[in-house]
Amino acid sequence: MGSRQRVRRMSVFKNGKFYHYEFFLDGRRHRGSTGTANKAQAIQEERRQRERLEKSYSQVIEEEAREQRRKTIQQAADEFLVEYKAKHEAPTFAVYALGHVTEHLGKKLVVEITPTVVKGYQTARLAAKAGPKTINDEVLLLLRLCGDQGDLIRAKLRREKAMKLALPPSPGRAYTADEKARMLAEAAKLRSKNMYPALVLDLNCGLRDKELRELRWQQVDLLDKKQLTVGKSKTDAGTGRVIPLNDTVMIALEAHAAWYIRRFGECKPEWYVFPAGKGQPNDPTRPVTTLRTAWTKVRDKAKVVGRWHDNRHTLVTELSESGAGDEVIMSIAGHVSRAMLSRYSHVRMEAKRRALDEIASRQRVADEKRREEAARAQQVTSGAMNQRGATPVQ
Repeated sequence: MGSRQRVRRMSVFKNGKFYHYEFFLDGRRHRGSTGTANKAQAIQEERRQRERLEKSYSQVIEEEAREQRRKTIQQAADEFLVEYKAKHEAPTFAVYALGHVTEHLGKKLVVEITPTVVKGYQTARLAAKAGPKTINDEVLLLLRLCGDQGDLIRAKLRREKAMKLALPPSPGRAYTADEKARMLAEAAKLRSKNMYPALVLDLNCGLRDKELRELRWQQVDLLDKKQLTVGKSKTDAGTGRVIPLNDTVMIALEAHAAWYIRRFGECKPEWYVFPAGKGQPNDPTRPVTTLRTAWTKVRDKAKVVGRWHDNRHTLVTELSESGAGDEVIMSIAGHVSRAMLSRYSHVRMEAKRRALDEIASRQRVADEKRREEAARAQQVTSGAMNQRGATPVQ
C-alpha cells in the first residue's frame, strides 16, 4: 500500500496567530504548528512534515545532516546558542568563544570547514595573542557546530596530533604563609564586611568564584556538622560536594553571622552569605556580583602579586604538601581528573626539598643502623674467638 493511500486526511487550520496542521498516517494522528500565519506557507509546511514522516529514519537523519552542512557557521552558532542558553545558567563562555569563531569563520558554510581550515583558525588566533586553552575551547565548539562532519575532522586532527594546542604551565601560584597573613590583616580593615570572611573561606575551602558568591546560609551548618555544601558548580564533580569547616573558618563565619543578624535581623536560609550592595552589603536576597574592587585593595596594601583564583591554588598546594591523597584533594576542590589536579597543585621548592631530604635522612638512618648491627656482630664474633684462644681475622 502506497504512502498516499495510508494518508486518510490532511488539513491546515488557524488556531490563534498561526496555522496548524493535522493529518493521519498509518492510523496515527499528527498535529502541530506550522509557525506561520500565511496559509500557502502553512500548506507547504504541512506537506513537508507529512513527507518527512513517510521517510525512513536514516533518510531523515541524512537530510538533517545535509541541511546542517548547508548552513553558514554564523547560522549554526546562532541556533546552537539558543539551545545552549536554555540548558545552561551561565552561557557567557559559549557566547564569548563563538563570538571569535564567527568573527573569523562566520561566512563560511559548515561543509567548507576542513582540518586545514581548523588549523588555520588556530594559527590566526595565536597571532591575535589568544591563549592555547582559549583556542582549544573555541575549536571544540566549532566542531560541535559541524555535527557528524565535526567528528570526522576531530578524528583526523587527533591522528595528526593537531587537535589541541599544548598548554603552558598553569599561571597560578600559591601564596606563602606570610602573604596570607598580610592579606587577611588588610581584609579585616576594609569597610566592606564581605571581604574578610570571603577570603578566609576561599583560602580554607577552595571554592570557585561563583560557588563562593552564590553561597546561601542553607548550605552552611555552623552548629552540628560544621560543614558547607557547595551548590551549582562548574562541573558535576563539584556540585553538591561537602567541605568540612576548620576552626579558622568557623570563627570567621560565626563573626560574620553575628554582624549579618545585626544588619538584617536574621540569617534566612535562602539569603546569600555574601549580600549585594555597593560599598556596604545591603540586599541579602541578591549575591554580591564581584569582590574585585575589595580584592585589589587588599592585594595592593598587602604588597602581594596574584589573582583571586590563586587562593584556590594555595589550598590545593597546601593540601598536597601536607600529604593529603589525590582523592581527598579532589573531593574538597571538586576536580574531575588528576590531570586537572596537576595544573592546580604547585608544590613549592621548599616542600620538594623537604621531601627529598626526608628520603636522604631515612637512608642515613638505615645506613647507621646497618653499621651498628655489623659492629655488634663483629664484637660477638671477636668475643667468641677470644674465648677459644683464637686470633680474630682482621
